[in-house]
Amino acid sequence: MNLTRPVLLIKLFMITFVALVIGCSTAPKVKRIDIDKTVDLSGRWNDTDSRLVAQAVIDDCLNGSWLSKFNSGHLGKKPDVIVGTVVNRSHEHINVQTFTKDLEKALIDSGRVYFVASSTEREDIRKEREDMAVHASDKSVKSPGQEAGADFMLKGTLNSIVDEIKGKRVVYYQINLELIDMISNRKVWIGEKKIKKVVTRPEHRL
Repeated sequence: MNLTRPVLLIKLFMITFVALVIGCSTAPKVKRIDIDKTVDLSGRWNDTDSRLVAQAVIDDCLNGSWLSKFNSGHLGKKPDVIVGTVVNRSHEHINVQTFTKDLEKALIDSGRVYFVASSTEREDIRKEREDMAVHASDKSVKSPGQEAGADFMLKGTLNSIVDEIKGKRVVYYQINLELIDMISNRKVWIGEKKIKKVVTRPEHRL
C-alpha cells in the first residue's frame, strides 16, 4: 500500500495548523477605551498632554486682565480671536495641528470669545461665496466684505529638554503662548505650561 499521499496530506495539515496557531498568537489585540483615559506608553507627547495643556492655558488666558479691559472698552462685546502658528521646537515629531485644534475648541467652548477661521479656512469660504454669487438665489447669497476681523492672535512655541542615564529618562516640556493685539502688536497676555515625565525602561538581563 502506498502511504506517500496520506503522509503528505498529514504533513500539509500540520504545517497549516502550525501556521494558523502562529498567526493567531501574533495577531494584534484591540480594546476600545474611553477617549479621556490617560494612556502613557512611551512617555512621549500624546493626546492627553495636548488636551490638558490646551485647557489649562486657555483658562489662564481668559482669566487675564486683557479680556475685562476689552469688554469694558467695547460695551461688553466679545473679542474675535484667531489661533496663529504654534512652532514645535521639541526633540519629538509632534503634530501641532491637533494641539491648535484643542486650543480652538477650548476657546469656543468657553463662550467668552468669538473665534475667527484660519487663513486657509477663509480661502475656502471665499471661494464658496464666489460660487454663491453665480449660482445661489438672491435671498440666500452671502455677500463679501462682511467678515469679522480678529482682534487678537494667539501663537506660541513648544519646547522640550531630555535628561537620560542608565535606562531612566526625564522629559520636560514647556509650552509658551502669547496673545497679541492685532492693532497695536502689543502682547496682552503671556502664558506657559510645563510637563515633566520620568520614563524608566527595564534592564535586559542575559
